[in-house]
Amino acid sequence: MNRQAKCKTPRRPPPKKPPNSQRDPVGVYLRVRPLVAEDEECCIEVISSSTVQLHAPEGFKVNRNGEYKETQYSFKKVFGVSVSQMELFENVAKPLVVDLIHGKNGLLFTYGVTGSGKTFTMTGSPGQGGLLPRSLDMIFNSVGPFQAKRYVFKTDDKNGMEVQCEVDALLERQRRENNLTVPKTPSSRQKVDPEIGDMLKPEEACKADGVDEDSCYSVFVSYIEIYNNYIYDLLEETQEDAIKPKPPQSKTLREDQNHNMYVAGCMEVEVKSAEEAFQVFWRGQKKRKVANTRLNRESSRSHSVFIIKLAQAPLDADGDNILQDKNQVSVSQLCLVDLAGSERTGRTGAEGTRIREAGNINQSLLNLRTCLEILRENQMYGTNKMVPYRDSKVSHLFKNYFDGEGKVRMVVCVNPKTDDYEETLLVMRFAEMTQEVEVARPVDRPICGFTPGRRHRNQAFREEMSQRLEDRGDAMSALNGVVLSLPPLPTSELTDPNDEITIPRLIEALQNRQRIRQMMIEEFNRAASKMKSMLQELDSNVISKENVILEQNGRLAEKDKVIHSNKTEIERLEKTTKMQEHKIDILQKTTKIYEDDKRSLQQELETRGHRLQRELSEKRRMEQRMQGVVSDTQHKWEKECERRVNAMQLEMQNKLWVKDEKLKQLKAIVTESKTPGRPDPQPRQTQPPPQRPSREERPSREERPSREERPPSKRSASPSPVPTTTPVRPRHRRSRSAGVEKWVDHKPPSSLNLGTVLQPVIPNAIQVSAPNEKALSKCDRYVLTHQEVASDGEIQTKLIKGEVIKTRGGGQSVQFTDIETLKQELATVSSRKRKSSEGAAASGNQTDGAWTDVETRCSVALEMRAGSNMGPGVEHHGIPKRRKP
Repeated sequence: MNRQAKCKTPRRPPPKKPPNSQRDPVGVYLRVRPLVAEDEECCIEVISSSTVQLHAPEGFKVNRNGEYKETQYSFKKVFGVSVSQMELFENVAKPLVVDLIHGKNGLLFTYGVTGSGKTFTMTGSPGQGGLLPRSLDMIFNSVGPFQAKRYVFKTDDKNGMEVQCEVDALLERQRRENNLTVPKTPSSRQKVDPEIGDMLKPEEACKADGVDEDSCYSVFVSYIEIYNNYIYDLLEETQEDAIKPKPPQSKTLREDQNHNMYVAGCMEVEVKSAEEAFQVFWRGQKKRKVANTRLNRESSRSHSVFIIKLAQAPLDADGDNILQDKNQVSVSQLCLVDLAGSERTGRTGAEGTRIREAGNINQSLLNLRTCLEILRENQMYGTNKMVPYRDSKVSHLFKNYFDGEGKVRMVVCVNPKTDDYEETLLVMRFAEMTQEVEVARPVDRPICGFTPGRRHRNQAFREEMSQRLEDRGDAMSALNGVVLSLPPLPTSELTDPNDEITIPRLIEALQNRQRIRQMMIEEFNRAASKMKSMLQELDSNVISKENVILEQNGRLAEKDKVIHSNKTEIERLEKTTKMQEHKIDILQKTTKIYEDDKRSLQQELETRGHRLQRELSEKRRMEQRMQGVVSDTQHKWEKECERRVNAMQLEMQNKLWVKDEKLKQLKAIVTESKTPGRPDPQPRQTQPPPQRPSREERPSREERPSREERPPSKRSASPSPVPTTTPVRPRHRRSRSAGVEKWVDHKPPSSLNLGTVLQPVIPNAIQVSAPNEKALSKCDRYVLTHQEVASDGEIQTKLIKGEVIKTRGGGQSVQFTDIETLKQELATVSSRKRKSSEGAAASGNQTDGAWTDVETRCSVALEMRAGSNMGPGVEHHGIPKRRKP
């Protein structure tokens, strides 16, 4: 048989709450504790009733920017050191008590660092009662005359309340009184703990207005503490065992049918007076975890929560008994929370268990702060982040209050001494942030629908009936007195009808009784007439009262009509209000959209403005750069044009010189052919003296031709006839290995073409961009062309030469032997003069400025001979070019 799949329990839908768009911010109040010593330095100054200013002490007078900084914080109200407990209660806790009596929830908690006066603010001391005893006193002063009998209201252990009839309540009272081990005595009831005696003064008693007299009330209190993130019941009765004490059991948090959080299994005690309620509180206060630290003699090591529940049920239509309907029972609660103070273990000197307690306290307060920050962010920016209520018992217990189940108020207690400045600064920031959290306003409870004033009318009717019964009893007692006043008949014995003694005595007694009877009849008639007049008077009174009732009913009908019209008007106004609220919401959303658009457009405008500024600055930098580039390019092109013009001039001069030489030789041949016996005169010196190249253009010693290879500086006359062929320019001798060696010309792809006239030419070479084994195996020599920027900004070319050597393994290796440098120079750069081995006398007259001339520098040709043993490079031909005459 197949097993059926286990179905999941369907999730209970959340209760439908009436929509309420009205929200109230969390009320945050500040209380400043007075200093212990008057001459002690104070870091808090109260500026106004809602603003305080923090002064950094001497050790903290500079912030990160190195500036002196004083910060101001605003709250709903600030209470200075001279404010009394009564004034604090009137402003902070009294509105919450009024809401409690009218069926609304409230949460009040104190927050601050250790030793700032939180417990004193909540509990107080004899003669200076705190918020808690004053709240209890106000509750019982307001609902005391309308309290139900004990055990009429009964908790159902599920955060609900049930109603019992008076008979069941009487049986419950008897059963519980019989179960008491120690019976209560009047002396024990009147006994009050001296530590809590005279908490309040009689003249400080207060009472709430507008209490519903047609309802019955009952007050329940419970007291718990949250210690190390565990919940313990301080009112739970435990059997004390001196040998093996039993540790207290922690409680769990649960959710009721209305999705409200409550402590399961927590003991709720019904109290009938403020003294009894405070006695119950003090009994649990003695069990609370406290310890002695370096900063506080009685430091609270746990968060305490005192819960006051007020059960309220309406009376029936007659105003006699409580309505036996659970749905009509209204339960409101007020939570008074004394949070443990945040502390630093370095200052408190905590060790062992105290360190663990301090860590749990700080962690729970940090989680509470995180929840409030996320709530604020969700409300301000429209986000939907999950609030981590379950990370801590404190935030999880009060989840419903922050979701809109009641008002939330916080009293921030601070100590103005300078030692607590850093912790106080953090507390101020948290408190100011908490004010921006908004909580939905609680909704008023529905009215049961019965006629108001039922209790008062029933009480008046009972008094009238009792008065009538008293008057009727007086009349009957008077009548009975008359009847009982008849004299008795005398005792006599009649033996003879003619007895003259007994018969006259009986006649006299009967006559007396007849006379008394007549008197009684007259008295009865008078009493009857009096009773009749009284009844007539009562009937007239009844008729008049009925007339008054009819008149009052007519007035009530008129009032009902007015109320109906007012309700109709209220409904119309509510509809109008809803429409206006809807329009306001639409306008707010539209305004928010426009503001967002405006903000985005402003940001975009600022971004574009910054971008425009950057582009303008970039444009200016680009213009400056382009101006520099244009000037540099213009200067380079000017140099290039000048160089090319000079090169063309030199080329034309060389051509003219060659033609001139040919003409001279032709002239000489013609002259010699005419006069063969005449010796040939020595020709005139026409070529310019050799000029020295620049240092970069000078060949190395190996590249320089030997003295025998250098061309003669002068032509010597020869008696032999001049051949008819055109004379050629003398050259260097060819290399010994001409036509045999091959070169690997390695030019990287990044090499630039400088566009110079004279370029190194390597014949019989293999050009590669990267050397490889195949190319090296075919060649004997290797040359690498390397370009770099010189110190003057010009690009110079280096020719790194080497020989290719075969290795034993069958590969090739390159052994570098020489480096040549090719470089361009500006015409304005002066070159140092260097003497030559030939033509010293001719060049000695020249100045250094002659070498700086472009025409002079370029008058010496640079050429590489094919097959030269010097390899690729430049070779100087010392044949100067003839200048144009």
